Amino acid sequence: MSTVTPMQTHDAVTPLAVERLRADFPIFARPMNGKRLVFLDNAASAQKPEAVIRAIDECYGEYYANIHRGVYQLSQRSTQAYEAVRGKVRALLNGADDREVVFVRGATEAINLVAHSYVRPRLGPGDEILITGMEHHSNIVPWQLLCEETGATLVVSPITDKGEVDVEDFRSRLTARTKFVSIVHVSNALGTVNPVQEMIAAAHEFGVAVLVDGAQSVPHLSVDVAELDCDFYCFSGHKIYGPSGVGVLWGRLDLLREMRPYQGGGEMIRYVTFERSEFAEPPQRFEAGTPNIAGVVGLGAAIDYVCAIGTERIAAHEHALLEYATARLGEVEGVRIIGTATAKAGVISFLMGRVHPHDIGTVLDLEGVAIRAGHHCAQPVMQRYGIPATARASFGLYNTYDDVDVLVRALDKVRELFI
Repeated sequence: MSTVTPMQTHDAVTPLAVERLRADFPIFARPMNGKRLVFLDNAASAQKPEAVIRAIDECYGEYYANIHRGVYQLSQRSTQAYEAVRGKVRALLNGADDREVVFVRGATEAINLVAHSYVRPRLGPGDEILITGMEHHSNIVPWQLLCEETGATLVVSPITDKGEVDVEDFRSRLTARTKFVSIVHVSNALGTVNPVQEMIAAAHEFGVAVLVDGAQSVPHLSVDVAELDCDFYCFSGHKIYGPSGVGVLWGRLDLLREMRPYQGGGEMIRYVTFERSEFAEPPQRFEAGTPNIAGVVGLGAAIDYVCAIGTERIAAHEHALLEYATARLGEVEGVRIIGTATAKAGVISFLMGRVHPHDIGTVLDLEGVAIRAGHHCAQPVMQRYGIPATARASFGLYNTYDDVDVLVRALDKVRELFI
């Protein structure tokens, strides 16, 4: 068994009343395989508080109707609830204008939207798109498809053994051929927090616009798009304690106005004849068809919930958990942590001897511990380290030091079975 003792700073370092917050999440009242649920797969998707569930239920049960076009009371109320969330997103990101907020299905669709509506018309043979070596597949595949269509080249700034971007290498790959930069804020596979402000500034020196994938940052860090000076920023609702199937693309209004629609249909038009169509102004231009109305309302409730707690307090709590878990796992025999960047968010990817991560995940599940095992939609990261997969524990605002202790005890059982 592990001989690691808990840190003496258990209670002192946590700025949140976590047990009270856990009571806001109905799922934690349910056992998992007869054990207390320890949910450590927040980088994939977070659990939902009662406030979000109730907001969605109220939307469908009390005032649901299609938005924007109805003059009757239900439609007006639905429209007001939907549009109010733009202001909540703008405030969360410190944007300048509600019209900069486009609702999409998630970060993946946001990236594809920018790829087709902004980058595609500006791209030709010999041009380049620059990304990093730690991107999620969602920030690789759309650019590969675009390069295949246009004859452009996808350029990758590699990562170090610690799992960090070499900023000087990144700078060296910016040239007159670079037409766009798309970078992750926080790596879902390694937890690395990239110096995106510095990287954005470097790209802007070449007059190149930058999209930041904030799927892993918005739920865990304070994000200020004005301070970052980025051109586009995106995130998914389901990772910030909101519903799945909804997300946000934030974009500079002047750039959104330059962009052609991503999809055609209803709602995104001003005027249509059989000969031609006039498109609506942003953001409606990019929201074709009936949107996920209840999902957007649920996202608004999730933002309210997170902001009431405080993004800085959440970040401090998760950083304390990360430090504690890193120390504890580092003393468990056979555990090797993959990704040791100086700046990290609450993600720990690890291996345990020669035990396959799927076997680790299966044993942990029997102990009520939910982690992720696999390549985390970041296969190039796995290839960089010469491994097929990792086990990954990722933290949320409701996780505790006891959760980490349960994880470590469950890993003792893995060792007993396989090592």
